[in-house]
Amino acid sequence: MRFDYHTRYRDAQRLLAGPGGRWAYAALAALLLALPFVATKFVLGEATYLLILAIASLGLMLLTGYSGQVSLGHAAFMAVGAYAEASLLTQGVPLALSLPAAGLLAAAVGVLLGLPAIRVSGLYLAMVTLAFAVIVTHVAGHWTGVTGGFTGMAVPAPELFGLSLGGPRAFYFLCLVWLLAVLWALLNVTRSSLGRALVGVRDSEAAAYALGLPVARIKVLAFAASAGITGLAGALLAHHLQYLTPDAFTLLLSMELVLMVVIGGLGSLRGAVLGALLIGLLPAFISRLKPWLPDGVAKQFGLETFVFGLVLALFVLFEPAGLNGRWLKLRALLETFPLYRRDIFRRGKRYMKSERYR
Repeated sequence: MRFDYHTRYRDAQRLLAGPGGRWAYAALAALLLALPFVATKFVLGEATYLLILAIASLGLMLLTGYSGQVSLGHAAFMAVGAYAEASLLTQGVPLALSLPAAGLLAAAVGVLLGLPAIRVSGLYLAMVTLAFAVIVTHVAGHWTGVTGGFTGMAVPAPELFGLSLGGPRAFYFLCLVWLLAVLWALLNVTRSSLGRALVGVRDSEAAAYALGLPVARIKVLAFAASAGITGLAGALLAHHLQYLTPDAFTLLLSMELVLMVVIGGLGSLRGAVLGALLIGLLPAFISRLKPWLPDGVAKQFGLETFVFGLVLALFVLFEPAGLNGRWLKLRALLETFPLYRRDIFRRGKRYMKSERYR
């Protein structure tokens, strides 16, 4: 994608490239910390929802972007985490234990799905995860003793050590802390030997087998970790919604998660966050745009779905590397100006599409 001008062996493993990156992330951290004190209640609620979507997008990015396994049913893991969180809090489990437990339960469900699902790949794996999402939604709608069915289930207000976190400002900081923790953990995983093994399995399973990597174990581990992170996002979403129904975890949510990782840029944690921001802000942008559109278009059913599909098509055609690729090009332009050349980013072969493994 771009040339890294490293002068020391450890340069490739650094989290921040240089002083410019440190100052940029310091400014971003200051903005995130100051936002709850200057934003309105509505804006703060939308920002909190974006943080939750970013956590879920990171979970799917680990599975699809790093291990190459396509999932169209990750909303089901969010549903598992959300209902587990509500049930645990109802039974008196403290928040400090209920959130990790909800993520662990979703990870266990991910293992149960991953063990049979790793036998297939590509379109067949996508169909398996899609069927799993339909099953989870059906179970949540009819298991009235646990989930309340389509009537719904109230989520107790979050409390930590006797302090209420149900307010917009406190809950925003709770979601921000979890997002930073997940991002920090995934940054270290992707820079480790496990991260390199995930990329190796994604690029070529045959080569990974030849190198002695336990491919099946790695794929199941990726499924479990991805499901656990997504389940944690679902647990936080339960507090954001405050009342759970199966309609909150439809296939449309799964499609939005897929759009986040594809539009953000496969194989990039930064892209997962950027994709979550774009997809999360699109509905609000469309609602603001509707008064300016003709009545025949503004009142058309499925306008948001059409816009989502249009955005995906534009990125696939004109920017396959996603938002992260566009950001890298902009950064290279600023770093190398006036010596910038477009052919620096000429795409080369990345995946071994022709190989077959039996």
